[in-house]
Amino acid sequence: MSVRLLLADDHPVVRAGLRAVLSAEPDFEIVAEAPTAEAAVERAGAGGVDVVLMDLQFGPGLHGAEATAAITARPGAPRVLVLTTYDTDADILAAVEAGACGYLLKDAPPEELSAAVRTAASGHAALAPTVADRLMDRMRTPAAALSRRELEVLELVKDGLSNQQISKKLFLSQATVKSHLVHIYAKLGVDSRTSAVAAATERGVLRRRS
Repeated sequence: MSVRLLLADDHPVVRAGLRAVLSAEPDFEIVAEAPTAEAAVERAGAGGVDVVLMDLQFGPGLHGAEATAAITARPGAPRVLVLTTYDTDADILAAVEAGACGYLLKDAPPEELSAAVRTAASGHAALAPTVADRLMDRMRTPAAALSRRELEVLELVKDGLSNQQISKKLFLSQATVKSHLVHIYAKLGVDSRTSAVAAATERGVLRRRS
């Protein structure tokens, strides 16, 4: 039985590279490619796919994590293996909570990628070592780890939004936003919005600006 793959990435060169590597495996079959997250959701929903290799960043439109959630929400959905360049807490948690069964970095060697695809296809979790380490660190020190909601708030702070704008964006009261910020400051050991963003970026909690 071959593992049927859908390659979802907005860069043609990346998709071509993945196709070249994965097509060399006798038990893999590349059945489709998707240049957008929306196209990935549509093709995955059409059936005939066992594993989706999903990028996180697609430019305008759906984010990879949103596409992952849309795909995995359907009955009998294929497994989604995230393949990205980002290993921040914010990206990892978004993907895992969206239903991804694996998270791999694009610099992974071909044999690691192939093994992760087989692991995902068999119904098990496939995590890059650095990603597994980050998740373990969060489990060891849960009191110091930012929650998913705190990460969302801090991402918007990084984007320059005010408390009022954040409250509208996340459908929270301004008091709740302030409460999240207080917790964020305490966990990061800072006392300002700027310092919080800087500290979180330095620790790999937030993605560095490209």
